Amino acid sequence: MNGSISNVNLTKPQAVTVDGNIEDRHKKTMGSLGDPPILGDVSENSVAEAPNSEVEYIESENLKDVEDVENCLQTLLSGLGSKDWISVCDALNNVRRLSIFHKEAIVDMLSDVISLIVKSLKNPRSAVCKTAIMTSADIFKAYNDEIFDSLDSLLVPLLLKSSQDKKFVCEAAESALIAMTKCVSPLLLLPKLQSHIKNKNPRIRAKASLCISRTVPRLGVDGIEAYGIENLIQIGASQLIDKLPESRDAARTLLLELKSVYEKSHVSEPTDESEEPGTTSWEHFCKSKLSPLSAQAVLRVTNIAREGLASGS
Repeated sequence: MNGSISNVNLTKPQAVTVDGNIEDRHKKTMGSLGDPPILGDVSENSVAEAPNSEVEYIESENLKDVEDVENCLQTLLSGLGSKDWISVCDALNNVRRLSIFHKEAIVDMLSDVISLIVKSLKNPRSAVCKTAIMTSADIFKAYNDEIFDSLDSLLVPLLLKSSQDKKFVCEAAESALIAMTKCVSPLLLLPKLQSHIKNKNPRIRAKASLCISRTVPRLGVDGIEAYGIENLIQIGASQLIDKLPESRDAARTLLLELKSVYEKSHVSEPTDESEEPGTTSWEHFCKSKLSPLSAQAVLRVTNIAREGLASGS
């Protein structure tokens, strides 16, 4: 009893290194909503936890290599599955280090590692959750399409965390989603994202829409044609009427990209002297692929945006 970790934590606050954003270090309380704000992280089961534990997060570029790769690999899974949150954070940071400096070393255990990262993403303790989010971003950057089979398990909690109320967790999840849209092949990623734009949770729909609007330009003209511009325009049209402004803004961005691509690859001759090449073609395309109301909404959005760009030039 006298030599237990819990007693040490009560009498001697510990410093945990988990990121470099100084502004995120204050008021990160993981206790119940009624708990007074304190430095560090406190969960519901934190009776034996240091009340003044300080939490610091490390950005990817500031991470240093592990000292002993073999020992780190041997203890990695047990650390990620530990009941001690400090051990979990240490193990998550080791995953980040290994993915940056020794990415081939954990390829064989990557599936098990990601499963435990997902578990940490759902952890109610904000220090564990945010470190897991940062680990997800580094995993995307290191392994790209190699994590495709595990993408669904990472995507859902990241979409949820990016839309929750805690700002510092939300911002970290948003950064991880940006890393995902930059690093995973758009042809592989888009079908995964598309399944979430009909989610019952409007915030998940909004974040999925935003990811789609970021991903589509990476396809390029040929890629958009190959994926199906008809499919993409229907996605944009459906999100134009979403209840959240973030969804509608993402839809506008997507539709403007699709219009630009369509007019580059389907330029038509003007039907009379007052019309510009491509204008009628885009209009006819929208009307042929969408309901009258949806086509009208898409044309209104894309034409207003175009007129605004022209008046500002």
